[in-house]
Amino acid sequence: MATLKVGSLGDYIRDQRNSAQYSLRQLAAAAGVSNPYLSQIERGLKKPSAEILQQIAKALRISAETLYVRAGFLEDRGTGSDVVAAVLADPTLGERHKRVLIDIYESFRSGATPETATRGTAKRTTAKRTTAKRTTAKRTTAKQSTRRKSA
Repeated sequence: MATLKVGSLGDYIRDQRNSAQYSLRQLAAAAGVSNPYLSQIERGLKKPSAEILQQIAKALRISAETLYVRAGFLEDRGTGSDVVAAVLADPTLGERHKRVLIDIYESFRSGATPETATRGTAKRTTAKRTTAKRTTAKRTTAKQSTRRKSA
């Protein structure tokens, strides 16, 4: 079983809460946990369940996977953390813009693998060629029909 990195998890949640400009009470209410419980998590005194981490992540508008890695529930795959960290650290972006960028980035990460993305492009290209061939064939047939009528 993985050892929980509770101290670093609590520090990370506190940093994210401060970055989102939430008070402890606001985050607790948004996540559906009590103020004392959230405080204990931030101070490293309590080990939250995966479900509680998911609620906190949703309230903070961050990836639950990030919290799972910090808590030791998942191994760090080494992908995405730099991008998300850069977006969150950008002082020129508002919270809404940060959330949208992270959501888009995560949807790309979870949606398509390089293989499926390539296949999708190949299918679209083939479909375009087929449509173009049909259009050309219709034009040729129409021209031939017009020639027969005029002859």
